[in-house]
Amino acid sequence: MATVLHLETTTTNCSVSLARNGELLAFEEHSSAQYSHAEELHPFMTKVIEDAQIEFNQLDAVAVSMGPGSYTGLRIGVSAAKGLCFALEIPLISISTLQSLARQAKIVKGYVIPLLDARRMEVYSAVYSPDNKEVRKVEAEIISEQSFRDYLDQNPCILIGPGAAKCSEVVQHENATFETNKLPSARDMVPLAWEKWQKKEFEDVAYFEPYYLKDFITTAKKN
Repeated sequence: MATVLHLETTTTNCSVSLARNGELLAFEEHSSAQYSHAEELHPFMTKVIEDAQIEFNQLDAVAVSMGPGSYTGLRIGVSAAKGLCFALEIPLISISTLQSLARQAKIVKGYVIPLLDARRMEVYSAVYSPDNKEVRKVEAEIISEQSFRDYLDQNPCILIGPGAAKCSEVVQHENATFETNKLPSARDMVPLAWEKWQKKEFEDVAYFEPYYLKDFITTAKKN
């Protein structure tokens, strides 16, 4: 039996879920353009633990969304996950943000293309089959009219996530369907974390780092 806490903080959505043996027990999330993760993450963690009527020391592992995504959001989520794992001496499980996002698309044939917004006309993307297997690895790319053409020319594709709105303005193809209102959620991490638990695919808590994909860039304040 495995009771796993899941943390998703890579976008504007602060999301926490708790599951036992891959079955959801409790869930809390809130999306805010102000990125309120620092204020909401720990109360959400406490809330799902209370809702499931267990204690933190009954956790068997913590799963964290590993990125790509917001630099600050990733740091907050990973720091909280590592802190719990160190304190409770339990394993850390990392989950691909784009893979869990792709699970929200329901498709029988074709491809799912999860998209997170990056700077300007750039997105973080990957390509998945209908059964959530990676077809093309995660990349940071600038969107153009030819983006994802190799997949769109072959089959219907669902482009899903906060980066899909940006793509819908540029990518014009009859096989493209856009779901722009979806965000990565801790709910979709549950089956992926359970699979990794069963395979004992754990991270080294001391050395694990988020998957930023691109270097963090700071900007000077305007006077």
